[in-house]
Amino acid sequence: MAHVIPTPPVHALPVAGSGDLFPVRRVYCVGRNYAAHAREMGGDPTREPPFFFMKPADALQVVPDGGTVDHPYPPKTQNYHFEVELVVAIAKGGRDIPVEEALDHVFGYAVGLDMTRRDLQDEAKQLRRPWELGKAADLSGPVGPIHPAATLGHPAGGSISLSVDGAVKQKSDLSDMIWSVAEQIAYLSSYFELVPGDVIFSGTPDGVGPVTQGQTMVAAIEGLGEIRLRVV
Repeated sequence: MAHVIPTPPVHALPVAGSGDLFPVRRVYCVGRNYAAHAREMGGDPTREPPFFFMKPADALQVVPDGGTVDHPYPPKTQNYHFEVELVVAIAKGGRDIPVEEALDHVFGYAVGLDMTRRDLQDEAKQLRRPWELGKAADLSGPVGPIHPAATLGHPAGGSISLSVDGAVKQKSDLSDMIWSVAEQIAYLSSYFELVPGDVIFSGTPDGVGPVTQGQTMVAAIEGLGEIRLRVV
């Protein structure tokens, strides 16, 4: 019997204000991109260049406008952390993109969460192993609708926050990023050819912490609305 080769699924995010979808290729995540969070995680924000890790595209969880979606607590962890982030969707690719041209490559922006099995990440750090077990859990990248830059512009500032059961846990401003979105794109494109469909999680403020089953997270970014998730 001949083997049937499956068609790879297309993972896509909704575009706000339309019925369009943004197909996702790769998911890049920048680490320690807010000074207070860098110190919180034991880094030095005055010296460290940006560094990146990746999540699988199918680790993204679509969170539509309105309502609350269920977010599964993953196995093999006792310390599952939230990290609210500005997500950047790339519309035009390239290599060695100059900083001054980088924002021309952006399709739009969304609210996202880089959910992390922190105990597994910490163990990997101590053993000098890759971070996949900590960072790439199923549905560990909740993302709201993408707001096109053509209508929104490019947010250089604005409140970014996360609350758990109504208590604010993370609160900062996009202007507190160590490396701007344009700088992240330029730096990343020196290592990889960026392609339409790539997305970048641009770092989280300080205040990251654990959630447990039954709790509700609300992540919000000024101008991009909010996403709501109940941990189940």
